[in-house]
Order: sequence, then C-alpha cells, then structure tokens
Amino acid sequence: MKKKVSYFLSLSVAVSMLLTACNSGKDEKDTAKDTDKKLPQVLNLIGPAELPGLDSGTTTDAESFNVLANVMEGLNVLGENDEVKPGIAESVDISDDKLTYTFHLRDAKWTNGDPVTAADFEYAWKRAADPKTAGEYAFMMNALKNGEAVTTGKAKVETLGVKAVDDKTLEVVLAKAIPYFDSLVTFPTFLPLNQKFVEAQGKDYALEADKLIFNGPFELSEWKHNTSYQLVKNDDYYDADAVKLKEINFNIVLDEQPKVNLYERGEVDRITLSAEFVDKFREDPNFDSFLEPTVFFLRVNESKNPALKNVNIRQALNKAFDREAITSVILNNGSVPLTGLAPADFLTAKGEDFRKASGDLVSFDAEAAKTAWEQGLKEIGKKEVKLELLGSDSDVNKKISEYLQGEFQKNLPGLSVSIKTVPFGQKLDLETAKDYDISFGGWGPDYKDPMTFFDMFITPSSFNQMSFSNAEYDKLIAQAGGEYLTNPEKREEAFLAAEKILVQDQAAILPIYQRAVAYVQQPKVKGLINHNFGADYTYKYVEIKN
Repeated sequence: MKKKVSYFLSLSVAVSMLLTACNSGKDEKDTAKDTDKKLPQVLNLIGPAELPGLDSGTTTDAESFNVLANVMEGLNVLGENDEVKPGIAESVDISDDKLTYTFHLRDAKWTNGDPVTAADFEYAWKRAADPKTAGEYAFMMNALKNGEAVTTGKAKVETLGVKAVDDKTLEVVLAKAIPYFDSLVTFPTFLPLNQKFVEAQGKDYALEADKLIFNGPFELSEWKHNTSYQLVKNDDYYDADAVKLKEINFNIVLDEQPKVNLYERGEVDRITLSAEFVDKFREDPNFDSFLEPTVFFLRVNESKNPALKNVNIRQALNKAFDREAITSVILNNGSVPLTGLAPADFLTAKGEDFRKASGDLVSFDAEAAKTAWEQGLKEIGKKEVKLELLGSDSDVNKKISEYLQGEFQKNLPGLSVSIKTVPFGQKLDLETAKDYDISFGGWGPDYKDPMTFFDMFITPSSFNQMSFSNAEYDKLIAQAGGEYLTNPEKREEAFLAAEKILVQDQAAILPIYQRAVAYVQQPKVKGLINHNFGADYTYKYVEIKN
C-alpha cells in the first residue's frame, strides 16, 4: 500500500451527484426507490499524485496499487475489516504440511475476451520474480519454492514453485509454511497477467490506458498523465451484478485549498483534511477520522554523504526534533508520534500491542542530540555538515520538511539543511538510485505481519535504499522468516530486537509519525471499504443512494 511503498497522502474519494425529485403519486416507499435509481452512479475522486506505473510486476507505490486493486483481481481479495475472501480462486486445497496450495479458479475473463487461466498467474509470478524484470517487489516471490534463488539470479525462473496444472488449477509450492499466505496473495504483485497481451505491447505495456487489459470490477478507460484518470464498470467482470458504480473519475489536485473548495461547491463528496481545515470541519456531521497502520520516517542514506555513515551523527538527527509538534500542530488530524518502526493498533508482541511491547525507542532531547552531534563531528573531523532533505511536492510534506529543517539547524550547530521537493514519482526514482542524503519516506503494510515492515531493511532488500547493513539485524529477520515461524514467542522477540537495532542503536531510520486520516464525506456514498494493508480502498461495493 503502502503501501504499500513510499507514499505520503492517502487517496481522497469524492462524488458529485444530481438529484431530481418528482411527485409521481406513488407511495413513499416506491418514491424513495425511484429516487435512488435516478442518482447517477458516478464517483468523482481526487488523486493526490500522478500514477507512477500500473505494471503489477514493477509497481511500488500506493496510488498505483489502489487503481490496480480495483481494475484487476487476484486469487484472493480483501473485504470488510480486511477479511480475506475468494477472488479469481473459487476454492483452495492446502496440504497437511501447509506447503502446497492448490487453487481452483472460477470462470472469469479479461476485457479482451480471453479467459483468465492458471497460466496467467504462473506467467505473472515468474515474470515478477525474474531479475530481468527488475521489480522491487520481486522478493515477495521468495515465499515460493526456489523463490530466493530465482529472484537473486541463482536459479532459472522455470524452477519457481508455481505451476498451471490446467486452465482452472494453479499449484503453488511454498519454500516454508507461511501463516499469512492467504492474505499475501491479495497483494498486487500476485495479480495475473495475460502473456499474449503483455508481450504484444512490449516496452509500452501499462504506460497508457489502452496498453492494459483488466479482469477486475472496473477498467481504466482514460489516463491523462499528471491531470486525471478514469475507471468505468467492467461489464465482463464475473461479479458485475454486485458493481453499482458506472464511472469513477480521478482528478489530480495537489494543494489543499482547492480540494476544500471543490467539496464546499458540492463537486467533490469526500476529501481528506490537512491541519488547517480539520478544526473547520470537526463539528460537521460528515467529519470522521481513523488511525492507519501507515508510518512515516526519514531514510538516512549512508552511501552518498560521508557524514551520514557516522552513527553519532544519525543518532543526533534522531533526537533533534519534536514529533509531538508535528502531529499536534502541522498535521492536527489524529496522527500520533512514532517512536519505532512498527505502528500501534495493528500488530502484537508478548501478548500486547507491538508498539507498547517495544516501547519508545527514540524521543526528542535537544541536549542529548547536541552531545551526539559534537561527538560525531569530532569523529569525522569536521565542524560543519551540509545535508539535503528530499521530499514530495505536496503541501503537508513541504510543511514538515520546513519544520525539520528549522529544528535540525537550531539544535545541531554547524548543520546546514537544504530542502529538495519533487513530484512523487521522481522522489521514488531518486530513492531507488540512492541519489539523496535524507528522504521523507512512508510505508503502509502489504499484509498483516511484522515482516512487512522489517524485511525491507535487510542488506539485500530492494527497498533498503540507503545502504544500511547490519549482520545482527539480517540474522534476526532471517530467523523470524525461517526457523522461528513455528515459534511465535521467539519470532516476536526477534522482531523487537531488530527494531531496537534499526531505530535506537543504529538510527538507520528516523521515525516521525503514524498517520491518521481526517476526512469529510457526504452520506450518499455507501459501501466504501478502506483497508489497513495492501491497497487503500475497495470501490466494488460503492453505491450512490439516499
């Protein structure tokens, strides 16, 4: 989801509707039914950024995942309360040792008329695992037999543990039993692909709306880059009767005031609220908020700026700013300070909330920050350091970056911080290239397990975009994903110890906050489902009605 990869704002959803009332002489019940039928089933949404990419084998960002999850469908899908439900797989047989999953597919087809087959899943998964594809989420396929050897180029793609037995039967063999595999396959990287269509598009695949085909409840009908994109109902979807919406329109709006203006004019039905507008709408009956398991932190790139290789420099930065000031003043939407990597109210350890079990691994301490900073300067033989802070060009990101710049320069004498703001997609590219000093990053869980937060910082991870490498951390995560899978107590201890290394001992990342979403939504929008992991929203069951 985020999300999920590096991302900042959650998708805002909106609806504009026309309501014509007439007195036909029918009784009140019939009139209400007729009125509902006349409400246009059109959802107008606000997208916070251009879609960086819609190739499920290479996509990494929350905005693209959100679209993919609504125009495509995998073996399983997420329902209300993140319940895992059957998708293209009508049923599944699981072997006694929990290593072999045999999925039985329902009748479904692509928007080009081809049937969705088991071969579509086999092709997509092997393509995602292939080092030639260079997908950052390739490591997801490490869950399968020979997965790690395939994704690291040590074994042929053909040996990956996925096979189409026939058109309707997909056999998946795991490298080891994984208790969360049913939710793992809801993630967009596990979506199917029609090999004939993908290969016919070549390098142009997924770059435009007409360079994609779909098997989900909607299809992408229009994509005006950096401006808007549109989804329309897929009448060939196997469960099309359950889909009420005819059209979903996304308009990309980066600034907060224009979003509010659209809402107040009745042109937008749901918007997320930044700090300056939360108080304005707090008493509105259509106002609400919720805490997400999405976390934000600063990546500290140890490979570009020599000063950041020093642990005292990194620890000084970690202690030099007040997280409470960010959440209470700049955000003001229910977000909470983050003092580790894992979020609150999502995972457990030692019989309690993971965040409580781990404790506060970092806090604001200007004096301690200055002491560590001076020690770090002494160790690197410098009196001054210049750093660049990379962030996206959203309003909120800019405000947090400016606050951090001020705090760092005030509390760490000799430090000069410049701010670089770029479009979200460009920020992702710079992070991948490790072409930055410090970067404002975020992460939403891909599935409900601590591993979704912690394995991205092991040495070989494609999401370890800052050259962090710690042998003990790697060992703990390997144990949590291997020998400790059948020992929950030791597994939890491994994650807790790993978090301490990452945040407190090494200050490899600088936690900032766990995001809450404050929003206003008109009551005519029914059935919108938001998720704690994977894609942010399911639009399949949305209906516009009184």
